[in-house]
Amino acid sequence: MSLIGRLLNPYLRVTERRRLARATAPETLRRAFETNARLLFWPPRGATFAEQDVAGRPATWVDRQRPGPLLLYLHGGGYVFGSPRTHRAMLAHLARRSDCPALLPDYRKAPEHAFPAAFDDALGAYRAAMDHPAGVILGGDSAGGGLALALLAEIRAQGLPLPLGLFAFSPLTDMTYSGNSIRTNAATDVILPAERCDEIAQMYLQGAEAADRRASPLFADFTGGPPVWLTAGDREILLDDTRRMTMRLRDQGLDVAEVIQHDLPHVWPILHNLLPEGRATLDAVAQWIRRLSPPEAGS
Repeated sequence: MSLIGRLLNPYLRVTERRRLARATAPETLRRAFETNARLLFWPPRGATFAEQDVAGRPATWVDRQRPGPLLLYLHGGGYVFGSPRTHRAMLAHLARRSDCPALLPDYRKAPEHAFPAAFDDALGAYRAAMDHPAGVILGGDSAGGGLALALLAEIRAQGLPLPLGLFAFSPLTDMTYSGNSIRTNAATDVILPAERCDEIAQMYLQGAEAADRRASPLFADFTGGPPVWLTAGDREILLDDTRRMTMRLRDQGLDVAEVIQHDLPHVWPILHNLLPEGRATLDAVAQWIRRLSPPEAGS
């Protein structure tokens, strides 16, 4: 692990984890994340951003002129906070590495908009983007990673054109929180406070069934799906969300690359400006993207 990483973990524990553990209002979490993004997450020089409504929701295009497949990326934030603004710098770096444009939908957030509002918005964005001539690749992190996986299962179920692949950083795949790492890594996760998981879930679900595959893609059917790339840190509370998702996907015949990293924080690629491991992970994802098969003519 890099020196920066060893220094960053205790800082995150004192600042970010404490903020997430103590904040009582969604707006407090939203303001803090937006502020951090402005101060800490910088796009590469020359990156371009454009705002446009997509399927009736605001969305942000990143480097729209690039020739590669479209990266349809769903941001994290527990379905409560986060936005295209908090993640567009990371996507600009990935767009440059992969030579792909990116589209970040601003899906509706809880508690103002309960489940399945975010899922419906993600599906609408995919329907609007699925005919991109170079194909579409789904991506996401944390809750957005789970949302991307849930979207993939729905695409398959509805018989829509499949994306070329899917990648996810530290995805939330099981809102029943039945994985062991929720408990075994509660003391080692430097960002996510395990004691607030149920509260955040109820803020989003508001009485809906946590095992619904649109909320917990761990229980979905992906048979016949495209290649998937997943990563998580070995000390995250969501570690088992990735490990069990990998096993389920492989059992259903999918080609899955699983990368478990030691002692890295939740969704570390977003810290690309500070953390060498974040830049290395973006490099690895870009290489994986470049190896995906292009869409077949007429598909």
